[in-house]
Amino acid sequence: MIDEELKAILACPACKGDLLFEETRIICPACRKAYPIRDDIPVMLISEAEDWTPPPRGGAGGAAR
Repeated sequence: MIDEELKAILACPACKGDLLFEETRIICPACRKAYPIRDDIPVMLISEAEDWTPPPRGGAGGAAR
């Protein structure tokens, strides 16, 4: 688990955007990159980032009637 103080100062190294924190990765929605967390250490290297696609909005509840 990443310390709250560390979360407060981390930013995306590619675009300096705000981040979303998951258990195994850190996501930058702005540039759509996911950075891995290995052994509780965030790997904030652009070369280690994977492409990230946001989940679809609406889901089953958003179907037209």
